[in-house]
Amino acid sequence: MRLAVCAEMVFTELPFVERVERIHAAGFDVELWDWTTKDIAGLKRTGANFSSMTGYVGGSLTHDQDRLLDTAEQSVHTALELGIPRLNLHGTELDDRGLPVIPRYDVTGADWLTAARTLERLAELADRYDVMFVLENLNAEVDHPGVPFGKAADTLALVRAVDHPRLRLMLDLYHAQIGEGNLIELIGKAFPYLGEIQVADVPGRCEPGTGEINYPAIAAALRMHDYHGTVGLEAFAAGDSDLALKRFRDAFTKEEI
Repeated sequence: MRLAVCAEMVFTELPFVERVERIHAAGFDVELWDWTTKDIAGLKRTGANFSSMTGYVGGSLTHDQDRLLDTAEQSVHTALELGIPRLNLHGTELDDRGLPVIPRYDVTGADWLTAARTLERLAELADRYDVMFVLENLNAEVDHPGVPFGKAADTLALVRAVDHPRLRLMLDLYHAQIGEGNLIELIGKAFPYLGEIQVADVPGRCEPGTGEINYPAIAAALRMHDYHGTVGLEAFAAGDSDLALKRFRDAFTKEEI
């Protein structure tokens, strides 16, 4: 497994490029969110390996799809410049607080069909540029009320329906624990469609070892499935960021006793 750390959530007292340098120096890959606010040239100079970034700026799977496709293509160009292989998608456009720009509490059958067709178009875009789009599950109970297609079961159903190697899951276990639970069985169901995994503990969204999720057991389940992909820490540091990174590394590199 490769380990990555989201630079948006740790070393927050530092300028962004310096956060990336600290994460890179600690031996991790780096995850980004909104690329439009970043110093792309500065990020390139860090020499960091970037694992994923947000893959669109606006639009949605079910409305304003052309804007979604347009901004996704813009995002791909930045991803290629930084050598980023995976571009992250959500069920709908989110604002700067992580809330849906257009909340949807009732998702219709027509919405499902429209979302699948939009994802097919995104997969074709990914084919053209040799990248991958990953669809992330989000919890509606705490962080993202009103987000459609938020559960891991929803994202998995959509990815299965499209069935394209350039469209995979960004399986976020923090969100899944809040919304669904039963994480080890979920990993087994989702395994053939995984593009990347993100982690944080519950409650609090801090590093492994600060909450209720048994992350060493999660790591053991991933090894059992022979997972060789990326696990990304998308979590706030409970205290010291260096300690948060150590706890994350320990959870996924130390065998259970």
